[in-house]
Amino acid sequence: MVKTIRKAAVLGSGIMGSGIAAHLANVGIPVLLLDIVPKWTEEDEANGLSTADPKVRNRLASEAIERLKKQKPAPLARKENAALITPGNFDDDMPRLAEVDWIIEVVVENLEIKQKVFAQVDEYRKPGSIVSSNTSGISIEAMAEGRSPDFRKHFLGTHFFNPPRYLKLLEVIRTKDTSAEVFAFMKTFGEDRLGKGVVEAKDTPNFIANRIGTYGLLVTVREMLERGYSVGEVDSVTGPTLGRPKSATFRTLDVVGLDTFLHVAKNVYDQVEGEEKAVFSPPAFMKKMAENGMLGSKTGKGFYMKQKAEKGSEILELDVATLEYVQRKKLKAPSIQRSKQAKTAAEKLKALVYADDRAGELIWNILKPSLLYSAQVCKEVADSIRSVDAALKWGFGWELGPFETWDAIGVEKSVQRMEAEGDTVPSWVKEMLEKGNTSFYQAFDEYYDDGKYVKAEINPKVIYLKALKNTENVIVKNTGASLVDIGDEVACLEFHSPNNSIGLDVLQMIQKSVEEVESNYKGLVINNQGKNFCVGANLMMILMEAQDMNFPELDLVIRQFQNTMARIRYSQKPVVAAPFAMSLGGGTEICLPAASIQASLETYMGLVEVGVGLIPGGGGNKELYLRQLERLPEGAQIDLQAIANQVFETIATAKVSTSAQEAAQIGFLRPQDGISINGDHLLHDAKETVLHLYRQGYTPPKRKKIPVVGETGYATMLLGAKQMFLSGYATEHDMKIAEKLAFVIAGGRVPKGAEVDEQYLLDLEREAFLSLVGEPKSQQRMQYMLSKGKPLRN
Repeated sequence: MVKTIRKAAVLGSGIMGSGIAAHLANVGIPVLLLDIVPKWTEEDEANGLSTADPKVRNRLASEAIERLKKQKPAPLARKENAALITPGNFDDDMPRLAEVDWIIEVVVENLEIKQKVFAQVDEYRKPGSIVSSNTSGISIEAMAEGRSPDFRKHFLGTHFFNPPRYLKLLEVIRTKDTSAEVFAFMKTFGEDRLGKGVVEAKDTPNFIANRIGTYGLLVTVREMLERGYSVGEVDSVTGPTLGRPKSATFRTLDVVGLDTFLHVAKNVYDQVEGEEKAVFSPPAFMKKMAENGMLGSKTGKGFYMKQKAEKGSEILELDVATLEYVQRKKLKAPSIQRSKQAKTAAEKLKALVYADDRAGELIWNILKPSLLYSAQVCKEVADSIRSVDAALKWGFGWELGPFETWDAIGVEKSVQRMEAEGDTVPSWVKEMLEKGNTSFYQAFDEYYDDGKYVKAEINPKVIYLKALKNTENVIVKNTGASLVDIGDEVACLEFHSPNNSIGLDVLQMIQKSVEEVESNYKGLVINNQGKNFCVGANLMMILMEAQDMNFPELDLVIRQFQNTMARIRYSQKPVVAAPFAMSLGGGTEICLPAASIQASLETYMGLVEVGVGLIPGGGGNKELYLRQLERLPEGAQIDLQAIANQVFETIATAKVSTSAQEAAQIGFLRPQDGISINGDHLLHDAKETVLHLYRQGYTPPKRKKIPVVGETGYATMLLGAKQMFLSGYATEHDMKIAEKLAFVIAGGRVPKGAEVDEQYLLDLEREAFLSLVGEPKSQQRMQYMLSKGKPLRN
């Protein structure tokens, strides 16, 4: 058996196959992408191509690779990763399967076709190479029939969710012949190298997530039809209000594609009986939609359709009775308002589920059958309730899995209501309650299984801050952040202010944390496990102070921000920032002075202050400029103007990375900074980086003079901005911001090549920031961002 996967092959270059190939390329694995040989066309003939030309024979795979570079959201963490994918075809390149360690089948969902493909694979693969199918529900056991013993030993199901880069779930399914060693290797490889949340599923129709998720979607459709809700009304409460993604129910179906959904539903329908079979039979209107080509995003219309309106465009919803498009509706009810005021997912659910209004009725009638069904099929599809919960969270983006949801609304109370309404509750759930156990979980790692609570096996690379935050481990805290002992003499500074924004409380905690770590710890990690790492400074506070003309107070705040960032840079112990998701504005400024950055692959970094009429004020301009200087090899010729221009463009255009790999290209990350493919391992990896730096005898950088481009460089930077202004791409206020920014990066009115100290650059930055804060148009931009959540161009 292979001990590592150096090269892979993906058979099938459709959306899913090319997406899997892209994800493998993202983690550095070269991929051979194969598909059928397409028909030779008149266009080929006109271009002088023959049926033997590789351009013709590899067309499907080649075109798929080109599409990867243009798709949004981007399957590639950076476009250059496409170079790791080699196109080919089934007729010419199957012998090349002998070169690879892992072969992934992603052809059409047809057992007979898959078996034919696997017969070829069996002929050409090298002994010991792993073979897997990405089927969404065809029996893995059936696919392996007739294959050689070595093939069957190394064969399993690896069901990725679409899009493979972004959706965390990987369901792995073994057959009776799959080697235990192979299965264990693929689970570890899936977590550590592919960055997935791996769940072991049983070889049943649609496995775990699609089985239960599809059931829940069809129950929702049934409820909509029976109770007279509209598509828009259902989606207005089955998204974030219910702890689900913004796409809710019907927008999700549009994204997935109605044809794909109907196929998945039929998979189960064909293999179950009775009441379950009836649920998996989609209503007539959905079949009619499919016949009419109303498949969702891929055809431009589905449950929703975008059309031009007087002011831009508008989105209409489908009237399922007439299949005509009408104005979108939202459900309004007192319980919805109460749920918005709730602080936790559990409180939100309780506010809705037990409400005596139209929203409460809908949510209860959707959740009740889904919870009962999850309990009914749990052991059929998975080993434990924990696997079921993980699969639905990672595959469908639910905040809470079915059994976590049941705990949140109260198992005892909900079961009493279910039975009062004539529903049959699975016997094992009733037995649990009869034993005096009123929840499925006792702690995040203890769950009910076969009559008792068992401890979950947790990957040692997964550190849960919430589980560590007890009286012994919390070193110091305030309203904005906590310093937590995470073991091995390493501390973690966790933000927990609203949206993890930076206010005075967070700045104070950073200062305290560095002081504490310098005295008693080996180093500090800055990380949290919220939705985003940090969305920047507390904009509301800045705007209010500016509107009150309280500029002395703002000056003190900015000085404190800058001094705090300097504390990170010059800490006697290593400080490692571990950003993920949105790490914008001040969030990026906190990372830049750190001794090292350990970023999640899905990290979106950017100094975006120009979007609210400002420039970075916490040292971000100076730090990004320093990073570009430090990237140059020692003794290399320095083109100061090129560096200044690059930093100016990055900040002036509010450039945001679409991945950590792109952040490295832009210059936010250095070559020595790390990237964690698995976000769940981020805190562990950052902690290991701290320990490595400590063991290497870490010493902070020395303060030194910084060469700048001065007045002539300032004029050069402004040339590009003025051209954009004259072309109509920049407003007068954009020019004012650009002038301030260029002046700061240039180092003010000094000769080109002059060397200045850090504090001088920080003073320039602070003065520019404060002058822009006082501008009415900047205040308008801040107000607009706070109220609308998007930038204003004025």
